Amino acid sequence: MKRTVKAAAVLVVAAAGMFSQRALAEVAPCTDIPHADHPKATITNGEVKAVVFLPDAVNGYYRGPRFDWSGVVACATYHGHTYFGEWFRKYDPLINDAITGPAEEFRSGDTEPLYDQAPVGGLFVKPGVGVLRKTADAPYKFGFSYPIVDTGEWTVKVKGRSITFRQDLKGPGGIAYRYEKELVLDKHGSVMTLKHSMKNIGTTAIDTSVYDHGFFMLDGKPTGVGHAVHFGFKLQPEAPMGEWATVGDNDIVFTKDLPARGGVQGYLKGFSDKVSDYDFTVEDRTTKVGVQETSTLPLEKVYFWSIKSTICPEGYVHLHIEPGQTSRWEFRFRFFGPAAAAAAAM
Repeated sequence: MKRTVKAAAVLVVAAAGMFSQRALAEVAPCTDIPHADHPKATITNGEVKAVVFLPDAVNGYYRGPRFDWSGVVACATYHGHTYFGEWFRKYDPLINDAITGPAEEFRSGDTEPLYDQAPVGGLFVKPGVGVLRKTADAPYKFGFSYPIVDTGEWTVKVKGRSITFRQDLKGPGGIAYRYEKELVLDKHGSVMTLKHSMKNIGTTAIDTSVYDHGFFMLDGKPTGVGHAVHFGFKLQPEAPMGEWATVGDNDIVFTKDLPARGGVQGYLKGFSDKVSDYDFTVEDRTTKVGVQETSTLPLEKVYFWSIKSTICPEGYVHLHIEPGQTSRWEFRFRFFGPAAAAAAAM
């Protein structure tokens, strides 16, 4: 199946019903997805099933200016367990963080390509989103909803266990690229991989960073006692990370259930330039359900953020792409957990 998007729908599937936080055994996983009337596709390898929202400038689930529009996983299930979902209180397709994991964002420090040079009313580029408009003489703010002027051209191809997204964009100041992402499930097993390539087809170098926000939700269980995150390096927090968790050599362990407001967060150091240091495992040690995330590029920086509804180890990798060159990288997710009663309902 192939669809091309400019300002039209890719695919529309009717919603099955409103979202439920009932226990996994009470409802088949990935069948009761919120806002399921947006364009989406389902892939499976027989062990993992993933429901993925598709980029669409008119009807898409996510149309905000912050996160990459491709690879938005509404639900992924393995052995009857789920790993992503709606972690936020209010949904609106135009809210810049109303998105499900593993959401990716391209960000160049506190700015974006061409943002500083653009006058008020001028244009700049946000890879994975498009061309945005600068609205004020102020530093770039990732949480601000900058108007989107051009989303480029999105093309989507869906196969049995993979979805390929492509965005072709020609922006201001010589910034132009062909960005491809394949979300693919291994032929067997519990691994989902995001395979990326970005070709610079413009005249200006593209220098940016990209990270996976995660937004992990293990069976929709609130963050608290039993949850832990293991890192592939010895942790050196830049500042205290809050009263609800302890930081060990390689682990952040939640010792209290998080309140409705508040969380555990902060920058982490201690990693090297070894690719093997990019290794995060988010786990509910009570139920033995979790997900491991690795990459093919080394870490540039790490931020950890968690609230009651989600846990997010954010590993940044750096990209520098000269005109005519192509960069490639992968983020890999290995889901694990004991077989649950609802697994047969996949």
